Amino acid sequence: MKKVAIVGCGGSGKSDLARKLAKILDAPVTHLDAAFYDDEWNALPMEKFAEVQRGLVAQPTWIIDGNYNSTLQIRLEACDTVVLMDVSTPAALWGIFSRQIRHGAGHKGNGVHNRITWGVIKYVATYRRKMRPRVMAKIEEFAAGHAEVVLLTSRQHTRRWLHQAAAQHS
Repeated sequence: MKKVAIVGCGGSGKSDLARKLAKILDAPVTHLDAAFYDDEWNALPMEKFAEVQRGLVAQPTWIIDGNYNSTLQIRLEACDTVVLMDVSTPAALWGIFSRQIRHGAGHKGNGVHNRITWGVIKYVATYRRKMRPRVMAKIEEFAAGHAEVVLLTSRQHTRRWLHQAAAQHS
């Protein structure tokens, strides 16, 4: 496990998993929200964003968390492990609201980018129905032949998997 792509719904625990896994694997972590948005929430042009990711995946080890379906193929083709944070809709909604309570709004410099808008709530509420099938199809097309695919369905499942990863890499 040297090149890990972590995907899943907002509020599913991607950034938290990325930070913890980075410590276990001693690997650099990139939170795509931090690469995509500046401090004023201005988005990077998509071609430049794709270029940044091509540079990241060319490195010998990495952990990258974030969806960004339009550039997901870049990460999936390069990873040796893809982790889909496949939590329930209520768990993801709780995740975005509890993160807001814990960290407040804005950029925190540790992968936490909080901005709850109606669009974010709608995205999280409809992720399993609308986006998950698209993400699963891309995983099947671009990663399934060469990468281990890990589906984590709850925070407890994530903790158990992290414990196993730590035991394997100690």
